[in-house]
Amino acid sequence: QTVTLGIVSAVGRDNLGVARYEDFIQTDAAINPGNSGGALINARGELVGINTAIFSDSGGYQGVGFAVPSNLARRVMTELVEHGEVRRGSLGWVDVRAMTPQLAKEVEAPNSRGVVVWQIHGQSAAARAGVEPGDVIYSIDGRPVDDVAAYSRLISDAEVGSIVTLGLLRYGNPLELRVTVERALPPQR
Repeated sequence: QTVTLGIVSAVGRDNLGVARYEDFIQTDAAINPGNSGGALINARGELVGINTAIFSDSGGYQGVGFAVPSNLARRVMTELVEHGEVRRGSLGWVDVRAMTPQLAKEVEAPNSRGVVVWQIHGQSAAARAGVEPGDVIYSIDGRPVDDVAAYSRLISDAEVGSIVTLGLLRYGNPLELRVTVERALPPQR
């Protein structure tokens, strides 16, 4: 058993290219053979995360470390125990794009917050609920959607079978749609 104490410099790190689902704690804790996968603890000895990866310019073990948050590790463990696999939420096939100032102007959004629905499959849960290409998704159950990673994380974390409320803008007009969360299909190998 190993534990690591490090300074947490960021939470919610994503777009690292480490995994399909990313929500990491960034730390300066050493992560190397012998403690990778070990506990990241705070000064009181409480579990904060599970050390997982390191980015290093030299290829050595000095660099920026990343840990899976303990609440995510607990949820994954519960899914494995209860269902034998990790189930992620989905709204069906919905291609969203990062909002840019140019896109915001085109879809009549007041700012560049949120994601734009670029394409959507007509039989997806989102389409059945009324989501259309060009809609701007700016919140999910009241939680802000600032970028594509936040959108993906919030949908993936939603319980399969639950109903989420999407805060949308359509041609500059606010709209709320309720969508039933489906089970995400496993990635194709």
